[in-house]
Amino acid sequence: MTTTLITGANRGLGFETARRLIEAGHTVYIGARDPQRGKQAAADLGAHYLPLDVTSDESVDAAAEQLDTLDVLINNAGIPGPRKDARDFTAEDFHQVFDLNVYGPVRMIRRFLPLLERSANPVIVNVSSGLGSIAAAVNPDAVATVPVWVPTPAYGASKAALNMLTVQYARQLPNLRINVVDPGYTATDFNGRSGYQTIEEGADIIVRLATIATDGPTAEYLSLHGTVPW
Repeated sequence: MTTTLITGANRGLGFETARRLIEAGHTVYIGARDPQRGKQAAADLGAHYLPLDVTSDESVDAAAEQLDTLDVLINNAGIPGPRKDARDFTAEDFHQVFDLNVYGPVRMIRRFLPLLERSANPVIVNVSSGLGSIAAAVNPDAVATVPVWVPTPAYGASKAALNMLTVQYARQLPNLRINVVDPGYTATDFNGRSGYQTIEEGADIIVRLATIATDGPTAEYLSLHGTVPW
């Protein structure tokens, strides 16, 4: 039985990914900091609720103490941050976004790595965005699955950082399959349901990378359309 933990899985892409992986036979833990929403989502799916705030070392430590095994970690929790003129951004704006979108996965990997390294097929999937592609941002002709010039510099910078973080971990941990994915511009509460993909379509690449074998890809940036330019 494959044991999977998904952060921020009480709605949207995380919820749909959990549903699909349960259908595939995984034992799924939903990490959520809101107990009411987390418990309800777990009950609706037939998953397990795990109290988890990825911005808190204490919360991540407590969550890890509740698991004896882990095969797949999906770092899905994230926030978009403010959308405003570049002149108005503050360091605190960036700090809040990076604390969840970058430092959160760092906390999770550090604390859950001992469990993953005991797995016969350990996998980490970091959920990024096309807005984290520097190549797409500087080249309007580059393949991208979301509009490049969206005024969310804190979010884009955090996802670019997550992409590099993924490669660094993958190179140092060759026994794990560690990849970063761009789900595409998906209609979720995250973007006011303005995306052109369905949640089912957006979750496809996450599920695909969460179910790879030991000879599967690692250190790659992938979408349903193939490799995303870094």
